[in-house]
Amino acid sequence: MIDKNLLSLLGSNKKYIFYAVGLMVLGLFANVGITASICWAINLAIHYDEYSGGAIIFLWPAVCAVIGIAIRYTASRLVGDLKDTLGRKAKKDLREKVYNKIVRLGVRSTDGMSMAGLTQVSMEGVEQLDLYYSSYIPQFFYAMLAPFVLFGITVWIEWRVALVLLCCVPMIPISIIAVSKYAKKIFAKYWGKYTSMGDSFLDSVQGLKELKIFGADEAQHGKMNETSEDFRKITMKVLVMQLASTTIMDLVAYGGAGLGIAMAILSVIFWDLSPIAALFLILVAVDFFLPLRAFGSAFHVAMNGASAGKKIISLLEQPDPVWGEEMADRNEIELQNITFSYDGKRDVLKNVNMSFGEKGMTSIVGESGCGKSTVVNMLFGAYRPQSGTVTVGGKALETLTRESYYERLAVVSYNTYVFHATVRENFELAKPSVTDDEIFTALEKVNLADFIRENGGLDKVISEDAANISGGQKQRLALAVSLVANKSIYVFDEATSNIDIESEAIIMANIKELSKTRSVIVISHRLANVVPSDLIYYMESGELMESGTHDELMAKGGGYAKLYTTQKKLEEGYAEVTK
Repeated sequence: MIDKNLLSLLGSNKKYIFYAVGLMVLGLFANVGITASICWAINLAIHYDEYSGGAIIFLWPAVCAVIGIAIRYTASRLVGDLKDTLGRKAKKDLREKVYNKIVRLGVRSTDGMSMAGLTQVSMEGVEQLDLYYSSYIPQFFYAMLAPFVLFGITVWIEWRVALVLLCCVPMIPISIIAVSKYAKKIFAKYWGKYTSMGDSFLDSVQGLKELKIFGADEAQHGKMNETSEDFRKITMKVLVMQLASTTIMDLVAYGGAGLGIAMAILSVIFWDLSPIAALFLILVAVDFFLPLRAFGSAFHVAMNGASAGKKIISLLEQPDPVWGEEMADRNEIELQNITFSYDGKRDVLKNVNMSFGEKGMTSIVGESGCGKSTVVNMLFGAYRPQSGTVTVGGKALETLTRESYYERLAVVSYNTYVFHATVRENFELAKPSVTDDEIFTALEKVNLADFIRENGGLDKVISEDAANISGGQKQRLALAVSLVANKSIYVFDEATSNIDIESEAIIMANIKELSKTRSVIVISHRLANVVPSDLIYYMESGELMESGTHDELMAKGGGYAKLYTTQKKLEEGYAEVTK
């Protein structure tokens, strides 16, 4: 019933669980003391005529009851505070662990988890685990201890009643276990449907423009309704299961208490138990079952939290990229006999050897699916090969510190993120000490300076996903930010995809200029852009098939030449049609 992996996430915060359980047991003793004081007072009232001193005889039961109430109240307040502290610290620590894990993963994406799913896990999932830690776990340990504490007290009064009550207590855990197997499946599906609905909603919002253009918004609306209906159905199954299990636990709890009460009455009739002792046992009988009954109620919350927790654990257990302690002192990068597979079954890179010098323009080309993007992931350090080595300045990438490598590397891709901030703030991310003159110098190089001056200057706010500027302007702004960063190695991953011809020409001119003093690596599907490269690598099906300059590869008449010729004919034909 307790997931050791989830419990291990608490770290040093486990101490709050033991403090809370200790206070809950103290509260139980106080509650027994209050019950005993009431029975004592009743007994004094029955035998009032036998005592001298009048009403003063009720003073001690009253004092004991007041002390018990004070202890019970104080313990309850402290337990509430401890649970709140445990919940807050657990949430804070978990969010830090999730954030730090994402940071350590760096440029690597989180496998098998969408952005909506990642957001739900790190926010809503952590909230669910808060209840698991602060309510479920303390109640679990208390529910296991309380019946034995009460048995230890009542067995000296009437062992038969105490034994019957103790024997009935396990019926509640048995009913919980019987329900739990079904519950785990339900909650696993519930969380899956929940994240699926979030994915669907985010997908619909992000693609709303396309849905409107294609007139497919009504169809997407229908899909959203189906997803929502699936979530509603699984939610109703959860509620039905909770109601059924609650009913079962109530029957067991109150049935067991009733049996204990019946045994107490029989003990008075057949075994000479005093009525006051029987009254005490009757009042205490329900306390045997209430802790486990409360635990059963928390169980359903726990299952939801545990389902979310497994996704968090899955994220936290992803292997971190390996980094070392050495510093990179040169810029040349080499891929030596690289073989890589995403799933361990099909190799997407096969014995690839590439070299990227201290300066110059090196391009990687090939048809879609040939392995270009995977090579980029190798260069980023996002993935490590199953065999072979990536070296930087002659040192294996995994022996370098993350900082020493990334301080040399800049990446401009087709989906480079421009932050929802001012133009100046975007530049300050790349270089905190950047001056306005440096920013405008970079903007001049990408032909954006006049546009920025005429539209609010450096205080112009770039909206989310750069929606208030064109795609070409976004790419040029991303390039300008990278230029200010003044890196030694620049990787352009399809940086000219889906932009206007003017922006493409500006970006390529900057790339060629950079290559005079920097190591520039270009990944492009459009071969016209790589013609001026100092070296071109042509790939097919994960293998390096050809390498050389444009003229050398054209002279070979191989795969590169055929692809280049085909593209050129298509572009010429398109230009002829659009005249």
